[in-house]
Amino acid sequence: MKSWNVNNLDLEPHAPQILSSGNDARAIALAIPAGESIQDHLHQRAWVCVLAGEVEITTTAGETIVGAPGVVVEFEPRERHAVHARSDARLLLLLTPWPGPMPVEEKAHAREHAADHRDRSAVSE
Repeated sequence: MKSWNVNNLDLEPHAPQILSSGNDARAIALAIPAGESIQDHLHQRAWVCVLAGEVEITTTAGETIVGAPGVVVEFEPRERHAVHARSDARLLLLLTPWPGPMPVEEKAHAREHAADHRDRSAVSE
C-alpha cells in the first residue's frame, strides 16, 4: 500500500508532483496560484479533485463550475478544459488509462518522460 497526505506536500506552482504512475493510471498533485490558469486537453479520462482553495473550471462547450474543497470533476478523453484559481488552489489530478490512447511513438515518449519525472521527484523528497 502507498499513501500520501497531499495537503502536507511541499508543492511548488508550475511543478506538478507525480504521486504514482503505472500502466493503468497516474495521480498528480499540483498547486495553482491565485489568478493563474491551466488549460488541458489530455488523451486520457481525467478527474480533477479540489483539495484546497477555490477554482473555476470551464470547458470549450461553455460549461462552468466553481469548485471548493471536495468537488470532483470528470472529463472525457480529449475534452478541452481550463482550471482558473480564484484563490491559491491545490488539486489532485487522476488520469486513466495511462498514458492513454495515442500514437505508439508518443506513448513510448510519455512513459519515458514519466519515469524521468518520477525519478527526479523521488530524489527531491
